[in-house]
Amino acid sequence: MKQTRSTELVQGFRQSVPYINAHRGKTFVVMLSGETLLHKNFVNILNDIGMLHSLGIRLVIVYGARPQIEENLELHKYAPVYHKNIRVTDSETLKIVKQTAGMLQLDITSELSMSVNNTPLQGVHINVVSGNFVIAQPLGVDDGIDYQHSGRIRRIDTAAINKQLDNHAIVLIGPVAVSITGESFNLTAEEIAMQIAIKIKAEKLIGFSDVQGISDETGQVISEIFPNTSSKFIQLLSDNLAKAKASNLSRNEIMHNENTLRFLTAAVNACQQGVPRSHLISFEEDGSLLQELFSRDGIGTQIVQESAEQVRQATIHDIGGILELIRPLEEQGVLVRRSREQLEMEIDKFTVIVRDNLTIACAALYAFETEKMGEMACVAVHPEYRSSSRGDNLLVHIKQKAKKIGLDKIFVLTTRSIHWFQERGFIPAEIDDLPLEKRELYNYQRRSKILTFELSKD
Repeated sequence: MKQTRSTELVQGFRQSVPYINAHRGKTFVVMLSGETLLHKNFVNILNDIGMLHSLGIRLVIVYGARPQIEENLELHKYAPVYHKNIRVTDSETLKIVKQTAGMLQLDITSELSMSVNNTPLQGVHINVVSGNFVIAQPLGVDDGIDYQHSGRIRRIDTAAINKQLDNHAIVLIGPVAVSITGESFNLTAEEIAMQIAIKIKAEKLIGFSDVQGISDETGQVISEIFPNTSSKFIQLLSDNLAKAKASNLSRNEIMHNENTLRFLTAAVNACQQGVPRSHLISFEEDGSLLQELFSRDGIGTQIVQESAEQVRQATIHDIGGILELIRPLEEQGVLVRRSREQLEMEIDKFTVIVRDNLTIACAALYAFETEKMGEMACVAVHPEYRSSSRGDNLLVHIKQKAKKIGLDKIFVLTTRSIHWFQERGFIPAEIDDLPLEKRELYNYQRRSKILTFELSKD
C-alpha cells in the first residue's frame, strides 16, 4: 500500500510539473461566488489560491455576495426587489450591500494574510490589495423600473491592476464600485470578473459552483464547451431555472441555476473576446482548483476557444512523444520495433493526438498506390486514455486521409486488437489480399492477423 501511494504521488507530481511551468507568470481571474464564501471548504480554496500565488501566478480575485445580502436584508426585514433577474438597489438596500461586501472583503483579506504555523500558508506573506479599480455607471430605467443603485461597468483601470500584479500582490475586488460622480453602485460579480479578464488579457477566468462543472441531459460532466456550441447548454440551464421557479423550489436551488447560467454566459463572452480558457469547478470538493489546473484532464468544465486536445499531422517535434508511446508496446511484442531514424524518415505518415503538449495517441498510414490500398500501422494509445474514444478518432482521421489520397481500401496487421477492428467494420483477409510489396515482407513468425476495410462502405 505504501509503495502504491508513493507511486501515485510521484506520477501526480510529474504530471503537474509541465502545468506549473506553463502557468507561472500568467494572469488568472478567480470569481468567488457568495455561496463559495459560505461553504466550509472555502478556507481550503483560499489556501489553494495562496499556493497558486506562491507558484508565480498573477491573481485577481472577484467576490460576490448574493446569499449574504439576501440574509442581511431578511434580518432587517427588508424585502428584495428584482426586475428581469437583476436586483433593484434602492438607498436602504445599498447600505446593506456595502456593509455586507465590506465585511467579506476584510474576511477574505485576513484569511489570505494568515501565515501562522500549521496552515498551508505558513511562512508565506501575501500582499492583498483592494481599491477603486472599477468605475461604475447606473443601469438606468427599464420598462419604467428604475434600478437606482444597481450599476454596470463604465471603465476598468487596467494599468493600476497590472501595477499591483507586477508588485506580486493579489488584487481583490468586490461587487460595489463607485462612479465618476462619487456614487456607489451594486454590480454583478460575473460581469466584473468577465470584463477584468478581458481587459487585462487574462489567461483564465475561474468560477465555482456547488456541482462539478456543467452537465448534459444525462448528468455527465461536460469537459469542454466551445462558444459556437454554447447556446444549447445556456438554453438547458435557462429551462432548468424556469422549472425551478415554476416548481417553487428553494431559493438555494434557484440561485444555483442562476449562478451557473450567469457564469457560463460570462465565460462564453470572455472566450469570444480573447480569454483562452474559463473553468467552472465545485467549491464543495476539496482540491478541485488544483486538480483542474494541474492535471491533463481536469475535473470540471472548460469554456475554450479551441480544444486542449488536437488530432493532427505529426511533425519532427513529435518523435519523442511517439517513441514514449510505442516503446512499451514494442517491448511487449505488440508492435514491430522502429528506430528513431526510421521514424524521422516516416514522420509524414503519422497522425498524432496531442493534449496539452502530451502525445496521447498515434497511428501511421502507409500507402500502396498501385493497388490503391493503405496500411494503418503503429497504432498506440496512452494507457490512461485507452478506455476512451481516441482509437476511434485516429481511425476516422486515417480513413479521411486515405480517401483524400485516392485509396479504396485500408488494412491492418495485428496480433492483439483483432476484435476491436472487427467491431468497426474490418473483415478478415488472407496474405494474398495484401499489396505485393507487403506480401513479400510479411513476417510468418509473428503470424499477424490481416483485416481489411472498404472505404466505399464508410
